[in-house]
Amino acid sequence: MSVLVVAESSEGTFKKTAFELTSYGKKVAEQLNTDLVALTINVQEPEQLYNYGASKVLSLSNDGLTVFNASIYADIIQQAVSKENASVVLIDSSANGLYLAPVVAAGLNAGYASNVVALPQSVEPFTVQRKAFSNKAFNNTVINSPVKVLGLAKNSFGIVEAPVAGSTEAFSPSIAESGVRSVSVEQSSGTVTIADADIVVSGGRGLKGPENWGMIEELAGVLGAATACSKPVSDLGWRPHSEHVGQTGKPVASNLYIAVGISGAIQHLAGINSSKVKVVINTDPEAPFFKAADYGVVGDAFEVVPQLIEKLQDFKRNNA
Repeated sequence: MSVLVVAESSEGTFKKTAFELTSYGKKVAEQLNTDLVALTINVQEPEQLYNYGASKVLSLSNDGLTVFNASIYADIIQQAVSKENASVVLIDSSANGLYLAPVVAAGLNAGYASNVVALPQSVEPFTVQRKAFSNKAFNNTVINSPVKVLGLAKNSFGIVEAPVAGSTEAFSPSIAESGVRSVSVEQSSGTVTIADADIVVSGGRGLKGPENWGMIEELAGVLGAATACSKPVSDLGWRPHSEHVGQTGKPVASNLYIAVGISGAIQHLAGINSSKVKVVINTDPEAPFFKAADYGVVGDAFEVVPQLIEKLQDFKRNNA
């Protein structure tokens, strides 16, 4: 018996969520008194996962798997589960992970719990806490199936180093055919993606037009943050839909979320309320976002943001 982690990567490099998921998997394996095995696909340095508790890494290299395909990936994971006799499969809550986990669970006839936020409260019966109702509540889910699939909510556990003497094994499963073919892949521009960002700077209609987006990008550049926007902004074509965050866009669970000129519609708040610290800058003191924010600035973004950028730049210069 083992715990299997599906460690997500991009262009040969692990995503940050892979380290968090492996850290979480190590603790689950300890609770079950078993080993932690990680599955990697086209990763250049799979041994990095030893640092977070993976005692064994199944390393799969195949040029035909550079583009994500849920059906093919799910079949590969099922073969890894069978090979390692895994009783728990851990998948992150990225866009790919949210597609993949239900397919894996169906193929394994396994119980599936998404948006898991903590270690199992009990292993007999197997009970986990998860977010529900657009992150407004929690529930405790009991999984009785022999194999369990868990989707870990981003930023809910953290990255914990637990070095072990691991080993890497080349993994060569049979690759299933799929009727789905990727014609092209369009990646959003920018050095930091919303999914991987610890800090997100987001703008709304309060910026008045796309020509004013420079200060959002400048603030994000100083902070090493990703840029995002509200739904109306993407609908108006000011910013690409890949930057739209909210219940109908991309969910955000960053350490810091800065909202500039966003009133805070309920759909937007539902998509970002997993962020640990929320800061809002808005001229309207009655904007709904102030009720959800940890810190609020009532003021004109065109005055506040340039001053904030200047202060941050001074701080970085003085603490370089």
